[in-house]
Amino acid sequence: MENGRILTVDTVVVGSGAAGYSAACRLQEMGKKSVALVTEGVNIGTSRNTGSDKQTYYKLGLGGDAPDSVRQMAENLFACGAVDGDNALCEAALSARCFLRLCELGVPFPVNRFGEYIGYKTDHDPFARATSAGPLTSKFMTEALQDHADACGVTVHDGLLAVEILRDDHGVCGLVCLQRKSGDFVVFRCAHVVLATGGPAGIYADSVYPACHNGSTGLALAAGAAMQNATEWQYGLASVSPRWNVSGTYMQVLPRFVSVDENGREYDFLREYFGDVYAALSAVFLKGYQWPFDSRKVTDGSSVVDLLVYRECVLRRRRVYLDYRTNPFDLGDIAYEKLIPEAYAYLKNADACGGTPIERLEKMNAPAVALYAGKGVDLHTERLEIALCAQHHNGGIAVDLWWQTRVKGLFAIGECAGTHGVTRPGGSALNAGQVGALRAAQYISADDRKLSEEAAFSHLAGAAVKRHKAFCNTMLKGTDTVTELTAAARRRMSDAGAAIRETAKMQAARAETLALLQNFENAVGVSSPDALWRAYRLHDILLTQNAVLFAMLDFAETIGKTRGSALYTDKGGTLREGLDDIFRFTTDDAKADTVQEIYFTDDRCAANWRSVRPLPQSDDFFENVWRGYRENGNIY
Repeated sequence: MENGRILTVDTVVVGSGAAGYSAACRLQEMGKKSVALVTEGVNIGTSRNTGSDKQTYYKLGLGGDAPDSVRQMAENLFACGAVDGDNALCEAALSARCFLRLCELGVPFPVNRFGEYIGYKTDHDPFARATSAGPLTSKFMTEALQDHADACGVTVHDGLLAVEILRDDHGVCGLVCLQRKSGDFVVFRCAHVVLATGGPAGIYADSVYPACHNGSTGLALAAGAAMQNATEWQYGLASVSPRWNVSGTYMQVLPRFVSVDENGREYDFLREYFGDVYAALSAVFLKGYQWPFDSRKVTDGSSVVDLLVYRECVLRRRRVYLDYRTNPFDLGDIAYEKLIPEAYAYLKNADACGGTPIERLEKMNAPAVALYAGKGVDLHTERLEIALCAQHHNGGIAVDLWWQTRVKGLFAIGECAGTHGVTRPGGSALNAGQVGALRAAQYISADDRKLSEEAAFSHLAGAAVKRHKAFCNTMLKGTDTVTELTAAARRRMSDAGAAIRETAKMQAARAETLALLQNFENAVGVSSPDALWRAYRLHDILLTQNAVLFAMLDFAETIGKTRGSALYTDKGGTLREGLDDIFRFTTDDAKADTVQEIYFTDDRCAANWRSVRPLPQSDDFFENVWRGYRENGNIY
């Protein structure tokens, strides 16, 4: 094959985060020794480079006296809306197994002196199922799984960007990858591809995702996979440099909010809106554990703070900062008893009724201060710029109960898989990634799919590489336009297709996205071969934006009302006093029992609405389960 080499393996795992490493290890342990892990960069990605004040892992209750069961956890996940019941049951049934494996691999989840994994409640969690290894839980997970992958002998191909999933009449047959540094191509001949590429972070400018992470949802769509619940995201307040959630104690210590216009004038915008400073402080406190924007908490809850920050940043084009150096509203001392009772009780129990925000933060969560210090920001001496940012995609690539897409042999695990619905318990994403990795590995290990015939594959791969070489030649214009075009595309998406969604703005944004896609080869240019990956990345961003904006517009036309973490402007809806008309909306959880699917057909977006797959009701007579397990592991 001209200008490319072919490597033959059974399975390619794409992505070196917690889900990707877990899948590769599971496959090795189950006897699939011919496994390659492909990554743009071992040290990039969300799992390794993100967290929060206390990053949460959500699993079945394993301590205390609160009753819990697999079925109860599955029902709680299913109740989040637009969730498929088989995925919910799998995530519940395998949560303890996957969690305890991480513990055995060395992830430092805390236990009490008796060995119980005592939990706490998190968002949308009726039980105290959450636990944490601190601000860097997912980093610890990734490092432990990487060490395990090394011990298992997993082959890692670093510096490769997956650019095309190859298919034949039977499904997946290969993967084309670009070498980021050289601009050359490597092609894998394989029977299975497992995408563990994370959420489509690259589509937004205002984002909690680390700058080194983009996602590859467009790759799956182009291969024939569908997205489900593409409209459903989590958004929340986060610092923009570094990108980090300002949830939990970052809010509960009551920092000062201030905005600054282009002339340097400062605005105490929370005081301007609330009037009553203690009502404002109480709302800020509640943002700590009501961190994701929630449309149900706008009219009389803490999510109004998100809207006020959005108004300052997007509508008024001001920059918003958190200041931990002085108490807000020029309060020398805060009268804590004037806060809402739960805020006062919490701060009193934490012995944090006094001092400045940074002093309270040091007392309540010193690692949260140290984290920013490690990233070059001293909260003792400088402000922290924030925005309302995309944090997690609850939707994603549509998968079945084995995390296989509608393309045979193609699997999606971790955040790129759309197993969550309208809402989800905080920390459930980390569990879902581990469960998805196990389920995909179980299926692949029992699958008898064969590799494509060598000569036929060589012809297919050669044609693919020829196409990609021609594309690269058109990109090498000697000048760089891709950087500016990428920034503009992301800004457009944050302004029109994030937490606040106006039909006219979304239509305009999608039209601009489609126009750039259609004129891509003329408009986009890079200056050298080692920048070609940026052109591929922009193309993936645009494909994904097109699908997500189409989904949002279809949702607006089909439902037209607000649910979850997105506010759809409705001129006939409710408006909280003092807000702009763009924030007028009507709440409706209609179609919570349906799933929206988006896919490409003839290079155009199409939508399908289907009923959720219900929670399975199996006749689990032990002798029958045991027999099936002995025969085929109950996989078929």
